[in-house]
This record gives sequence, C-alpha cells and structure tokens, in this order.
Amino acid sequence: MAGRINDDDVKAVRDAVPIDSVVSEYLQLRNAGGGNLKGLCPFHDEKSPSFQVSPSKGLFHCFGCQEGGDTITFVMKVDHLSFSEAVERLAAQAGITLRYEEGGYNPAHQRGERIRLVEAHRIAARYYAEQLDGAEAEIGRKFLAERGFDQAAAQHFGVGYSPAGWDHLTRFLRGKGFSDKELLLSGLSQEGRRGPIDRFRGRLMWPIRDISGDVVGFGARKLRDDDNGPKYLNTPETAIYRKSQVLYGIDLAKKEIAKSSRAVVVEGYTDVMACHLAGVTTAIATCGTAFGGDHIKILRRLLMDNGSAKVIFTFDGDAAGQKAALRAFEDDQKFAAETFIAVAPDGMDPCDLRLAKGDEAVRELAEPRNQLFEFAIRQIVKTYDLETPVGRAAALDEAAPIVARIKNSASQHEVAVQLAGLLGILDTQFVVRRVAQLARWARERGNGGGRGPAPAHPSPPYGTAPPAARPGGPALHLRSPAHRTERELLKLALQHPELVSPAFDAYGADEFTAPPYAAVRQAIADAGGAEFGVPDPPGYLARVREAAPDDSVRAMVTELAVESVHSRTVDESYAGVQLVQVRLRAVDRRIREVQGTLARLGAQADAQQLAAVQNELWVLQQYAQSLRNRGADAL
Repeated sequence: MAGRINDDDVKAVRDAVPIDSVVSEYLQLRNAGGGNLKGLCPFHDEKSPSFQVSPSKGLFHCFGCQEGGDTITFVMKVDHLSFSEAVERLAAQAGITLRYEEGGYNPAHQRGERIRLVEAHRIAARYYAEQLDGAEAEIGRKFLAERGFDQAAAQHFGVGYSPAGWDHLTRFLRGKGFSDKELLLSGLSQEGRRGPIDRFRGRLMWPIRDISGDVVGFGARKLRDDDNGPKYLNTPETAIYRKSQVLYGIDLAKKEIAKSSRAVVVEGYTDVMACHLAGVTTAIATCGTAFGGDHIKILRRLLMDNGSAKVIFTFDGDAAGQKAALRAFEDDQKFAAETFIAVAPDGMDPCDLRLAKGDEAVRELAEPRNQLFEFAIRQIVKTYDLETPVGRAAALDEAAPIVARIKNSASQHEVAVQLAGLLGILDTQFVVRRVAQLARWARERGNGGGRGPAPAHPSPPYGTAPPAARPGGPALHLRSPAHRTERELLKLALQHPELVSPAFDAYGADEFTAPPYAAVRQAIADAGGAEFGVPDPPGYLARVREAAPDDSVRAMVTELAVESVHSRTVDESYAGVQLVQVRLRAVDRRIREVQGTLARLGAQADAQQLAAVQNELWVLQQYAQSLRNRGADAL
C-alpha cells in the first residue's frame, strides 16, 4: 500500500513551486490587475479569458466553469493525476525529497501509474539517444545528414535510434525496475510469443513531449527496405499519450508562440526540425493525425485569442496537402486568430525547401500571406464550370457561406467583391448582399460569422457564476447590496486579513445573509480566524480551504481569494466601510425582528418580558445610530 506523503513535505512543495510558473506551462498568462494574471481556461472552452491566477496566494480560479484550487490541484486536474502523483511531480521539479508515512517510501511500488509511465518514457528517450551513436545506427545518422541535420540538431530534438533486436529496450527497462505490465501499458513494449518485446525496432526515434516537457510517446521512422511496417509508426493510445491531444515541438515552441502570438503548423517531425533550425521557432506538427479541435485548444491557450494572432499552415502542394488544408479550414472558426496557408514552390515541404534553398527560404515560407479562406474558396470554385450560369450559381452557393464565415467584416466585404469577379458575376452587389445575409443568419444562430467567435457573455457583477452554476445554498443575487458587501468583506478577510482583523473575527456566520458566504465565514473561523492570516498568508489560505466542509465551499474560498477587490485603493478606510455595512445590515435585521416580537407581545404581555424586549430594541437602535455616525470606530 502506498505511503501517505508527509504533511510538512506537501506544504513545502506547495510553497516551493510558484503557481504562475506551473500554469504558464499550459497557457499564456497576462496581467489582470491587482497582482493577478489571466488566461483562457484549460478546463473548458471559452472565448474570452475568465481564468485567473493569484501568484501571491498560490491559487487559481475560473469564473466561467468554477474550477479552482492551489498548485497541486491545478496539476491534478490538468494532467489527470492523483494527489500523490501531482505532489511527486512538483517535488521533482523543486528538488524536494518526499517523506512517506505508513512504512516509508519504496519508489518501485509507491509511485502513481502516470508518473511511472512518464519515467519509463524519459529513460527510453535517453536510451534511444545513446543508441544513435552506435555502429548499427549508421543508417539513421545518414538519413538525418541527407536531410541537413547534424549531431547537434539530433541532440537538440532528442532524436534517437531503436536497435533492431527483439527486446533490447524491454530488457533495459526491466533492469531499471519496470514491470512487464508497466512496459505494456506504456506502449514501449508489446506482447510477443514468449512475452513482451520492443514495439520499435530498427527505426529512427523522435521523442514526443507534452506541453509541460514530459516525454509521453515516440514517432518512429522506417529506415530499411525489409521493414514491413508503416513508414511512420507512433506510440499507441495510452494513459499518457493521445495523438489528438499532443503537438510535436510544442514544448520547444510554446514560449515563442505566446510571445509572438504566432504559430506555424507543419506536417512532420523533420519539418519541425527544419523550421526551428532556420529560425522559425513557433513550428509544431501533429503526430500521425489530422489537425483538429483538441490541437486548436492547445494553441488558443497560448495565443490568447488576441486580434493580431496568426496561425500559418504549411501543406504539401499535392492533392493530399490540398485536402488537409480544406480540412483545417473546417475548424477555422474555432480560432479567433487569423489563419493562413503557405505552400512552398514546387510543393516542397519545409525540410526539402531548407535543403534546396536554405534557411531564408524557410523563414520566407512562414510569413503569412495567403489567408486560408481564400485558398478554400479557390479550391471550391475551380471544381465548377464557370462558363455556364448553372455552374456559376452552384459555385456561389458553395463559396458564399465560406466568405460569410470570414471574421473581419471589412475583409468579408472585400472578399465578397473578389468572389463576384472570380465567378464572373457582373452584379457585384448581389454577391455582397448574399454573403451579408448568410453572415447575419449565422450570427443569429450563434454560429459566428462576425468579427471572431461570438463573444462570451460578460461575467455577472463581481465575477460570480450564474445562480444555476452555484452548487449548494440559495442563489446569490449580486444586485443585492447586502450580498455585494458581504462578498467584498470576505475577499478582504481572505486577501488582506490585516485590514479587517481583529474586528472581523467577532462577526458571526449569521451576519452573512447568503448561505455560501456564511459557510466561508465559518471556514475562516474554524481555521483560527483572520488574525492568523497576517503573519502567514499562504498557510492561512491553505488552512481555510482545508477547514471548508465540502468542495462547494472550498471552491468559493478559492474564488474569493483570487477575485480582485473592487476598489482602486484597498486600505483600512475601504475595509472599514465594508465592515460597517455588513454589521449595520445585521443590526437592522435584528431590529426588525425585535420590533416584530414587540408587536406580537402586545399590551397584555408580561411586564418583565416586555421591558427586556424594549431594552434590547433600544440598545440595538443606539448601536445602529453609532455605526452610522462613527463608522468603523463604533465596531
């Protein structure tokens, strides 16, 4: 049974690895104000960033899908890891040695499955790279040299060689402590007649890394004529490798993609190598599958969907390349970025182009010129006989919806005019009106057709989810002044406890009218109160989250800890106003209750009881008046 990780070590890991550095491995983050960062959420599709990270608090929260938590939670969710697996991964990054309770630590048995599979791939990648220097791999080195790649290039991309024997890697990994089950689950081995054998034999090997840099699979290129397998053989679908969700080269390209808001999509491993060596360091490629929706999600998080972002597709000039370009255009509307197509002279791919004409030709190819929709339109139009009215009408019927999908309205009009000329239709305005009508219908159906994807609904005031999305308790109504003020006070108590302590710690949960807010107040009390947040903010927030009774309250704590306070000046004066407003509303509510009690008692009530109620009413009224007159000094 796996041992439990020592609590102090978990805290050390949480404190040692900045959450923004971890999150930025998966998406681009930009300044959101108030010390927070924002980006496109990796947990749901969205058109404008509602995902926020608070580096100072070590927390993240998405105001769209309500996912939130700390660094460990993020790694668990984004990579589908268990708690211990996430802690182990972060500990390895931080160089922290973990201690395990309940029997100590046995690396061979107590690591999670994903960690083990990634470790097997890491060792395999190093093994293959070492084999490339051997005599048997001469054919592989020759293959690389013929394509313009020297030893340094091979090392930069981790290219290796798999020996031609049946079980060289399998035996090597067994010697490293991996079981046959793990080797089969990893896809590095496959069942043979007498047990596991190597999946890849006698091939040139490209390690495929995920966006965080972990090796999760391999692409293997055939080198010999007697190899009856396919030209390229990839790792099968495993727990860590799904070809529709990985992009070759993304680990090397991600920072430049985010920095330049540009990505170049090529078709193969050698094309990625050629582009990067030529200076096009935003090049990535799919791994044996068509470019699709999951790949777009990866790029969108890096590109941040800003108006100047560009995605350039390079395809071979043959029929297959043209088909791939049209298939890419089908997903064009999932980008807010402008999409372009680049086809090299004579239909050469970037690798061949670099060999024939040098690095400058590759850099020139990657410059965006021909928009993808123009290519798609021309491919459609040329299939019709434009010499006949019927052919021109049919071509218009198929091409007009494509023009209507163009994101920029000015470009849409311009291309509609061009389409009329391309088709030979003299009535240009007829084509323009047709395109505009299709675009309007598409917008009304919510399928796009205007400037970029339809904007997401703006977040409700103060960033809360719609009532239906809030688990537990009655809906929050942030048009209610009471709920807005309660929310602000809780944000201050979590983010700036020094401004509200010790007064806040005297507030009862019943002073918060929204049940979710009352639950957060109780969690703060159970964690020791806001006063404990002054000397140790990260530890304080961790204790409050741990004190939350369920995931719903825990999510609310995270949300309030990350959301910006709605004041340019956050000081004792602002905090005092929130403290007074929450307390004053609570006192006013109690006054109304006592007045109701007094009315029910009537003149026939017991004199002593009547006097007690009247006295309580008088005290409450005096206190309310004092709060109104003196503000925070009356607390």
